[in-house]
Amino acid sequence: MVGNKWLLFPVLFPMAAAMIFLFLKKEKQQQIYIFVSMLIEISSVIWICITNKASLQFWQIDKNINIMLQTDGISCFFACLISGIWLFASVFSLEYMKHEKNTKRFFCFFMMTLGALMGLSFSGNFMTMYLFYEMMTLLTLPLVIHSGTAQAMQAGYKYLGYSIFGAGLGLAGFFFLSQYCKETAFVPGGTLAMESAAGNETLLLIVFLLMMIGFGCKAGMWPLHGWLPTAHPVAPSPASAVLSGVITKAGVLAIIRVGYYLFGAEFIKGTWTQQVILCFCIFTIFMGSMLAYKEKLLKKRFAYSTVSQVCYVLFGLMLFSPVGFCGALLQIVFHAISKNILFFTAGAVIYKTGKEAVSQLKGIGKEMPIVMLCFTMAALSLIGIPPAGGFISKWFLAEGALAGELFLLGLIGTVVLMVSALLTAGYLLPIVSKGFFTKQSEFEKKEPCFLMTAPLCVLSILVMVLGMFPGGLLDSITKISNTLFAFV
Repeated sequence: MVGNKWLLFPVLFPMAAAMIFLFLKKEKQQQIYIFVSMLIEISSVIWICITNKASLQFWQIDKNINIMLQTDGISCFFACLISGIWLFASVFSLEYMKHEKNTKRFFCFFMMTLGALMGLSFSGNFMTMYLFYEMMTLLTLPLVIHSGTAQAMQAGYKYLGYSIFGAGLGLAGFFFLSQYCKETAFVPGGTLAMESAAGNETLLLIVFLLMMIGFGCKAGMWPLHGWLPTAHPVAPSPASAVLSGVITKAGVLAIIRVGYYLFGAEFIKGTWTQQVILCFCIFTIFMGSMLAYKEKLLKKRFAYSTVSQVCYVLFGLMLFSPVGFCGALLQIVFHAISKNILFFTAGAVIYKTGKEAVSQLKGIGKEMPIVMLCFTMAALSLIGIPPAGGFISKWFLAEGALAGELFLLGLIGTVVLMVSALLTAGYLLPIVSKGFFTKQSEFEKKEPCFLMTAPLCVLSILVMVLGMFPGGLLDSITKISNTLFAFV
């Protein structure tokens, strides 16, 4: 074992904590344990990220294959975001899961999933990333099928099939790609040996396309997006929140690592492959928004929204420009926060009223004013209305699209982003208007308890504050971008 052994702590601690949790019997004891465990986890992540760059090689399979963790700008960005969101989801779950069965099993897999995500974030090479990527899929499966119903089991099989097929495409592509790489570790600017790649550019571009489709599955990109609207509605709301806000970002992280750290932006930029993937992203953005607009079930509407909104991120990444990249990372942050708010509100409504259809939500704003006020702020962010955070990310994405070399595709993409924003307003704002502005004269206050409203309020304030004062976040993202595009 060579390197900084502390890098293993955020990976192993949640898994060990999950095992100990199984032996706790008292409810209050369980709640305190989960909260303290999450505080220890997020503190360890922050501490690792603010210290000097570190790496750890702890498993050597052969001279070319090893398991390695490392810290860099991207790993710290994702680790901090994921652990922060997980803390809020954990607190919300403490109350929500009281009306579900098998809560110990839920929290056990919920915490172990965090460990796998930390391993994914801090992965130093492709094989490490693939190991934790598949581990994450297997650990999140019990969250999808938690209720045990026939519908949940069917959704779980679909989720597993799509995920393994997508990851398999990524692994198959890497087997081919590794022959042309100087090393398999993640290096800013890519590791392709241009002298070896000469004459095989077309094959390598096909490999890149297949790997993007494979990892795009987890991010909800067409054509492998089908698992998302099936899995989200059947999972408990806290699980739906992290599936949408966090797990989809695992696919985004894999795409960043392959595109920017293995192939390199210089090799992909300006090729037919870039144009094909941008077309996939534009189509998915429009398709997801249209399907969300037509959907009548609340959680399924949010799931289709995720299909669209996460492809905003992929669109920005595939521009291979500094401004587009910054817009993509900003969109990751604001979508993760906003979509967790939306699924938390859906969970709060289901928990207190049992209502799951959009048509049942008339007057819900009078019954649950705090919850629906948080919903409104998240909706403004997803639409892209200032001063909510989503406006900043969409501004950078449009600027990157119009300033790039692919002007026509950039222009079409920008138009689709605007149309998608209108559709987003069409499927979110009517819920707000009918929730608050109804002629219903009698209503009963059904606001949930502090454990459910506190995460909602903090995240809602955060999405507005970061939208009004994005300087610190933007500086951190710009540093990552400068590192990557110094090689282009």
